[in-house]
Amino acid sequence: MDWTVEQRPGFATRVKVDLQKEFWVLLRSDAHWDNPDSNRKLMKEHLEEAKKRKAAVIDFGDLFCAMQGKYDRRSDKAKVRPEHQTGQYLDKLVETAIDWHEPYAHLWIGQYFGNHETSILAHHETCLITRLAEGLRERTQAPFPVIGYSGFIKFEFRNNRRCGCVLWGIHGYGGGGPVTKDMIQRARQQQYIDADIMCSGHTHDQFTTPDMRIGVTKQGRLQKKRLTYIKLPSYKDEYKLGAGGYHVEKGRPPKPIGAMWLRFFEHGSTQTNRLKWEVREALK
Repeated sequence: MDWTVEQRPGFATRVKVDLQKEFWVLLRSDAHWDNPDSNRKLMKEHLEEAKKRKAAVIDFGDLFCAMQGKYDRRSDKAKVRPEHQTGQYLDKLVETAIDWHEPYAHLWIGQYFGNHETSILAHHETCLITRLAEGLRERTQAPFPVIGYSGFIKFEFRNNRRCGCVLWGIHGYGGGGPVTKDMIQRARQQQYIDADIMCSGHTHDQFTTPDMRIGVTKQGRLQKKRLTYIKLPSYKDEYKLGAGGYHVEKGRPPKPIGAMWLRFFEHGSTQTNRLKWEVREALK
C-alpha cells in the first residue's frame, strides 16, 4: 500500500502517506456486522471500492452487534445469523468475522471500540476487537491497528513538501436526540479537542459540518484554520418499513445507511500547493 502505520504508547497513531494526487479513506461506524439487519452487501461494495481506490479504512466501533448472547437481556433469537446459532456464540462471532474481513485487513489504519464491544468486555471478560485484530494479524500479517474508544490519528503526507492533518475520533455516547441529532455533543467535544477533523458514530445519524477558527502560526502570522466534523451513519437498518419492532415502538425514526469517504488532495501551484480534504457520501 502507499502508506505505513506506526503506533507507540502515549503517541497518536501515525499514518505516513505517499500522496500521489489524492488519498482516500473510507470512514465507517456501527457496522453491526453480525446482525441480520446489517447491510453486508453494501458493506462489501464499499470495501471492494476501497481496494480499487487503494484507499484506507477507519472503523469507529460497534463493528460487532453481539447482543444475542445467553445473558444479554436484549437477546432475540430472530436476530441471530444461522452460523452464529451455537453454544459458543462469542467465539463464533470472532471466528466468522476474521474469515469475512480477511480480504480487507490490509486496508485498516484504525479500529476503534464501540459500546457494544466494551459491554461484552465488561460482562463477559473477553475483548472482541482485540481478538479480531490478533486473528487478522496472524492470518494476513496486516497491522490492523486498534486505537481505543477515542483517539488521534496523525496523517503525514510526503510529496514535494511535508504536510499533515490530525484526525480525532470517538465512537460516541448518549442518545443523540431526534431533533439535535448529536449536534450538542459535537459542540461539547469541540471545546476540548484540538484536531483538523473530528469523527463519531453511535447515534446512526449522518452529517458534516465545516467550522473555521483563527489563530497564530509559530512565525506569528494570523491564519484561518478549518475544522471538519463528520457524523457517521450505520450499516444496520432497524426501522425497515416501520411496521413494528423495538426501534419503531420507541418512536425512533429511520436512519441513514452507509458510510463516508474522506479524500485528501493537494491544491494550488507547485509553489503554493496546500493540503485540502473533502467529505463525500459513500454511494449506495
